[in-house]
Amino acid sequence: MWLVLPVIGLLEHAGLKERARSLVAGLRGASTSRILLAYFAVRQITAALGLTSLGGHPQMVRPLIAPMAEGAAENRYGALPDKVRNRIRAHSAAVDNVALFFGEDIFIAIGSILLIKGFLDQNGIHVEPTDLAVWAIPTAICAFVIHCTRLFLLDRSLAAELEREKAEE
Repeated sequence: MWLVLPVIGLLEHAGLKERARSLVAGLRGASTSRILLAYFAVRQITAALGLTSLGGHPQMVRPLIAPMAEGAAENRYGALPDKVRNRIRAHSAAVDNVALFFGEDIFIAIGSILLIKGFLDQNGIHVEPTDLAVWAIPTAICAFVIHCTRLFLLDRSLAAELEREKAEE
C-alpha cells in the first residue's frame, strides 16, 4: 500500500484525472452508468478469480473511475454542480465495494470462505469451500443485477436533477 500511494500521487500530479476525462469525452455512447457498470463487471470478475488488489479506492476509483464517470456526465449535461459531482463519486466508490464484496466469495481461498467453513466445522456442519463458493455465484449475480438497475436509475435521476436545476436558473 505504501508503494502504491506515491505512484498514484505522481500520476495524478501528471494529469491522470484529466486524461481519464478526455478519454471519455471521445466516446459517444459513454454514460455515467455504462462506465460504472463496466467497472463493476471487471471488478467482480477479477475478485471472483482472487485478484482483489487489482482495483480499489486509491488505485482505481479516485484517480480513474470517478473522473471518467464525471467526464461522461459533463459530456451529456455540461458543467456539474458539486452536489452531483459528489454523488457520482459516491456511486463510483459503491460500485467498487459491492463488486468486491460479492465477487470475492466465489474464490475459494479468500478469508471469508475460510471463516465460514471454520465456523460451520466447529458446529458440526462439514462443507467444502468449493460448495460455499458455488452458492456464492447466485448471490453475486443478484448483486450485479440489482446494482446495474441502480446505476441505470442513477442516469435518470442525474438527468432529472440537472434539468430541474437548469429550470431554476
